[in-house]
Amino acid sequence: MKKLLGFAGKDREFLVLVIVTLLVTLVLYSQLGQRLFSLGGLQSMSIQVSEFGFLALAMGLAILTGGIDLSVVAAAGLSGVVAALVMSGQFIPATDENQAMLFVLGIVAALVTGLVTGLTNGIIIAKFSVPPILATLGTMILFTGIGMAVTSGNSIPLQVRAFPEIVRTTVGPIPVVFLIMVIAFAVVAFILTRTTFGRRVYLFGENDVALRFSGVRSERVIIMTYALIGILVGLAAIVIISRANSMRVGFGESYLLQAILVVVLAGFNPFGGKGRVASLFIGLVLLQLLSSSMTAFAFSPYAKNLVWGLILLAVMALNHYARVYRPKVKKAVDTPVPDDPGSGPESAPPASDGPVEDSDPAAATAGVGSARG
Repeated sequence: MKKLLGFAGKDREFLVLVIVTLLVTLVLYSQLGQRLFSLGGLQSMSIQVSEFGFLALAMGLAILTGGIDLSVVAAAGLSGVVAALVMSGQFIPATDENQAMLFVLGIVAALVTGLVTGLTNGIIIAKFSVPPILATLGTMILFTGIGMAVTSGNSIPLQVRAFPEIVRTTVGPIPVVFLIMVIAFAVVAFILTRTTFGRRVYLFGENDVALRFSGVRSERVIIMTYALIGILVGLAAIVIISRANSMRVGFGESYLLQAILVVVLAGFNPFGGKGRVASLFIGLVLLQLLSSSMTAFAFSPYAKNLVWGLILLAVMALNHYARVYRPKVKKAVDTPVPDDPGSGPESAPPASDGPVEDSDPAAATAGVGSARG
């Protein structure tokens, strides 16, 4: 309990986010009850949050370095398109005998394509010193253009019958894709907090100049970070095409703004160097609860944006108050100094733990003399 209170005291923004999430959960449960919090509803929410949770985690890594990745959704779309093409039977005809092979090839294609997109961003940013916002804006257009050129804007259906079962498979009552997302969050949290690379990511976001002068190759840190972002993007593409059983360019375009929203909601510093994976997970839960509840209330998309904006502003205001608030400490009343300097409390001899012995002036003088000698 003491450790929990100590952690809450050190990270007030995390405490504020947890309290807001609990309050929102209680309010929604009182209003919707089993309409939202039934087993089927919770499973549906866990699948939906997994779909864009990987993208939010990727965006969080980019912001930790002091940058941003505007291409995460476009990269996920391109990864999904490549994987869908592999499993559509256009390259290798789909038969009953090669279903398992196409299943594995589709997953590998999504992950490799995502890794390539991440390495592309990392090399452009690190080797050519292009600001992340400009580099990823350019690659966002590039990845979207490649996907449109390959598919002509059409949807690509899958011919692998087992692939949609990824989002339907559960371990007990928990969907497998949600477990994979939790494992990904745990692995990234371990990397950031327990490895040298993770500490360098935070240091790069705080002060990249100091990192360079410390002898660390900052270019390698950026490239490795965006490579990890690419792998997360590939995982997001697998979940997307599994749920839709097809893929087209432009699927999930709203996820970009939602990913930025949840990262800021989780207390990440937009200038880099500050942010917790645990806070990001809580922010995902809060955003998914709001999204599902607004669907249950039949809110329009415009109303959703309004509510998300209000929640974001409210949490930012609470975080600011938590940072600047300092409890007032009652000052001790100063004791007036007496006129006689020998009669005040300052002239009193220091307290001793043992009994006070009578002092002998002669012995004291002798002691002083022997000490000087």
